[in-house]
Amino acid sequence: MCGFIGVYGPDGVDVGPEIYEGLLSIQHRGQDAAGIITFTDTFHLKKGGGLVRDVFSADDMERLRGNLGVGHVRYPTIGGGSVDDAQPFHVNFPVGVAMAHNGNLTNFQALRDTHATKSGTRMNSSCDLEVLLYVFVRALAERVRPGQLVKAEDVFAAVKVVFEEVKGAYSVVAVLPDVGLLAFRDPFGIKPISWGTKQTDEGPWFAVASESVVLDVAGYGDIQDLAAGEAMFIGTDGKVERSRIGDKPHRPCIFELVYFARPDSMLDKISVYKTRIRFGQALARQWKASGAPTPDVIIPIPDSSRDAAMAMAGEMGVPYREGLVKNRYVGRTFIMPDQDARQSSVRRKLNAIPLEFQGKDVCLVDDSIVRGNTARRIVRMAREAGANKVYMAVTSPPLVSPCPYGIDMATKTEFIATDSTVREVSNQLETDYLMYLDRDAMNEAGRTGNPEIEQFCNACFTGDYPTGDITAEVLETIGGERTASRQKALPFHQS
Repeated sequence: MCGFIGVYGPDGVDVGPEIYEGLLSIQHRGQDAAGIITFTDTFHLKKGGGLVRDVFSADDMERLRGNLGVGHVRYPTIGGGSVDDAQPFHVNFPVGVAMAHNGNLTNFQALRDTHATKSGTRMNSSCDLEVLLYVFVRALAERVRPGQLVKAEDVFAAVKVVFEEVKGAYSVVAVLPDVGLLAFRDPFGIKPISWGTKQTDEGPWFAVASESVVLDVAGYGDIQDLAAGEAMFIGTDGKVERSRIGDKPHRPCIFELVYFARPDSMLDKISVYKTRIRFGQALARQWKASGAPTPDVIIPIPDSSRDAAMAMAGEMGVPYREGLVKNRYVGRTFIMPDQDARQSSVRRKLNAIPLEFQGKDVCLVDDSIVRGNTARRIVRMAREAGANKVYMAVTSPPLVSPCPYGIDMATKTEFIATDSTVREVSNQLETDYLMYLDRDAMNEAGRTGNPEIEQFCNACFTGDYPTGDITAEVLETIGGERTASRQKALPFHQS
């Protein structure tokens, strides 16, 4: 999971500030590193480790000139702790291209061996985007000779080659100096991507982003999603050209709705906020139908479960309370680089309000449980605050399978629910009662927002991978890459 924004502004404007503001809007998608690249007569690049506000100085923004640019916030699944793996990436020859992506290449090692190791090409990083960029540029260079005008049909042909060679889940934005802005989405449309336009006195602006909230904040309108396997190109004439290149069924990631995305985003015409409300309502109905004990109060584990908890409380007629206060200056624990960092941050991140716990049967609502360490510590925190009993309701099913598409779930051994019953998981979490949302109910809550979505990717809940090319060997390779990345991860130093 990463976040990006690409902007194509009118001649004479600088898009750097717009990109910077956009990255702040998607900081939740990656806290490991950030980068911006723009173009005038040359590329202007700045990237470094940490949060957006820490990476870019006033001098950097003064230098990031040009009306064409890309920004990125990184959450690593492939690559280690080196600033070399921070995005965007760019090449100057044979065709100038700067690129950023959100996702994960499942055949990264094979591509690197074919296009780098065996060919003698030297890679500058261990990030999978660099290989994707190489495949795209090589395909484009085979069609366009130096000095020849690059057309939309040339760009789309290069994207077609990417779809043929690059496996996995990815949404991509790229800028081609003196040519235009390109965006495309993998054939199954697993990762989200939106685009929009706005009119100013200087002329039209175009932007592409990982989530629609970026475009909302910046004042873009007519916001649309790219379809699965679709590419979009905006040339120097301002004409928007779109082409459906892939032919696979659309399988967007349901975990975006469960956890990753901001509630004020729309993904594939689905409101994240309303979907989470439907999660909570469905969970309440399931709770009551099961005969589970009625809590005295419902408390969310902030932030992404707040809307669901409020809806669950309303559906059950149980008081809703904010019993856990979040320190907003501590990052999202799920996307922290290692388990030690996740565990040590929990107490700094959350603090209980004892008055909301003392003597009460409390139901904590969370969006998901991966390893269980964070959940167990929060349950203990609730008991220390005086709770009589601690129940837990989860707005997604048990996570049991690794995600090869860009979520940091490396191996089956990391999941608390693997080979365990719900009762056994409850015992490990030290809860008095535990309930997961039924998978069909979760999917129905998502489809209600857009009935055109026939199925979501549920691979992390089922082990059924929609791309059809995920084997035990692939999972083992990806798991090894991520484990190695965690072990060698070191704090970034700004470049």
